[in-house]
Amino acid sequence: MSPKAHEASTAAPEATAATEPSEAPNLDFAGTTPYEDYVQADVLTHLQHPRSDDPGEMVFLVTTQVMELWFTVIVHEWETAAGALRRDDIPVAVAALKRSIRELDALNASWRPLAQLTPAQFNSYRGALGEGSGFQSAMYRRMEFLLGEKSASMLVPHRGAPRVHAELEKALQEPSLYDEVLRLLARRGYAVPDAVLERDLSRRYEPSPEVEAVWTELYSGDESGELARLGETLTDVGELIWRWRNDHLVATRRAMGSKTGTGGSAGVAWLEKRAVKNVFPELWTARSHV
Repeated sequence: MSPKAHEASTAAPEATAATEPSEAPNLDFAGTTPYEDYVQADVLTHLQHPRSDDPGEMVFLVTTQVMELWFTVIVHEWETAAGALRRDDIPVAVAALKRSIRELDALNASWRPLAQLTPAQFNSYRGALGEGSGFQSAMYRRMEFLLGEKSASMLVPHRGAPRVHAELEKALQEPSLYDEVLRLLARRGYAVPDAVLERDLSRRYEPSPEVEAVWTELYSGDESGELARLGETLTDVGELIWRWRNDHLVATRRAMGSKTGTGGSAGVAWLEKRAVKNVFPELWTARSHV
């Protein structure tokens, strides 16, 4: 090999190495990292301010905050679904509802860190809650309103927070997710009564025999049709809401028995009444007639 050829052959690997991208991530940023700018992790991880010396309070506090984040994304999904139903876009609505099913699974799993609290463990920091209660969660209330569980009295705790109160007032007056489903069924020619379609939207939805008959008709027909599939997706959502309420009941019963709740509610007795209620009621009762 000539000296020039040898020189070229030994220089080639160095030249190649110089042009290859580095495997190391970029670590040098002028300000905060792009990850921090997008996720706001520093904000999230400094929102915890325990009020007792008990180490279990941190678990309770973080778990509750995680629940609030899941409420937020589920509300987003259901509002997306409601908007799609108004446009008669069932595929987009079903896609949002199916995402919310996975999110509800994650939300329900949030009970696991709290599910085995003994009364002594809960009492060690219960006083730090004062009159605080999950009953006062504005985002959970928006979830309930979207499910048709409407009540104007639920706005009262939020009168001191104008933005939150306005958002809840808007949600109270708007059609629920189920209202949008029933309106779509009426547009498709099903006999949803005017009394249901024109009801006061700020009131809790009450079951209708005529709506039950509509779902019976749908479920007696082609189960592969998009309306039947929409019904089954809503049933999945309803089942997970029922499980959420029951898991809440069990965790509360285990931690505090039948004592009065931290927010002044009847505690377990109040949760028991909630646990027996089904959302989208006619989807459940219609099954007895198919």
